[in-house]
Amino acid sequence: MAPLSIDPRPLNADERAVLEHVLSAEFVGASQLRSQLDRAEVIAVWAPGSVSVDLRVGAPCEPAALPQGLVPVDAEVHDPSGAYVGEILLWTDGATLTALEFAWVTDEMPTSLPAVLDGCLIRPA
Repeated sequence: MAPLSIDPRPLNADERAVLEHVLSAEFVGASQLRSQLDRAEVIAVWAPGSVSVDLRVGAPCEPAALPQGLVPVDAEVHDPSGAYVGEILLWTDGATLTALEFAWVTDEMPTSLPAVLDGCLIRPA
């Protein structure tokens, strides 16, 4: 299924918090991707009700030097009891952020991004 285009909008507070948390990891290109957050906007949702979104970073921005694809960070999401329920994946075109994905392993699609609590991503029960 193709993403559903929307009128471009700024990142909301939850998207920004999750992106900042994942990009707080140190890896080649992390500082450039962090610097893009103020210019990032959401341009599509992956499905009705989905919290996974496509991103576009406006110019000018400092490009990262990464391979196209996934940002090299493990960002597991757990429920309040500590059970693994999914992970956050960040996608790039090699230079800029292109998507924020909440990949879940539960029966129900998440209706919100996980909260960042004590340095961990926690999906509300």
